[in-house]
Amino acid sequence: MLMRTDPFRELDRLTQQLLGTTGTWSRPSPMPMDAYREGDEYVIALDLPGVATDAIDIDVERNMLTVKAERRPAVKAENVQMELSERPLGVFSRQVMLADTLDTERIKADYEAGVLTLRIPIAERAKPRKITITGGEQHKQISG
Repeated sequence: MLMRTDPFRELDRLTQQLLGTTGTWSRPSPMPMDAYREGDEYVIALDLPGVATDAIDIDVERNMLTVKAERRPAVKAENVQMELSERPLGVFSRQVMLADTLDTERIKADYEAGVLTLRIPIAERAKPRKITITGGEQHKQISG
């Protein structure tokens, strides 16, 4: 039901970790993701620790789901000198191609404990259903 859109995403993530680069709006860093089916919906969980809710943007165009977020530096007083800074800052993004069998009109988003959870219901037309057979009477032939 879900398709990865960038086969080099993991290589980019490793390169950014090694070089210590931060994501920008033109070249965002990847965000870790889990995706699974739970009953009649698909669930996508994205790790975004330390990101404010107002810094998360979720968009669906056709069947392309795009999540962008920005982790901004914490506001510091004038007399603070940073000794160590390992938490990545900048822009993070993830795109997922959704199947036609998912109902993109009813996506629910929840953000708790640094995890953005998207729940996408399976469209009614894609669910298995029984077909009722009608008729069964013999056809009468009219002679004239």
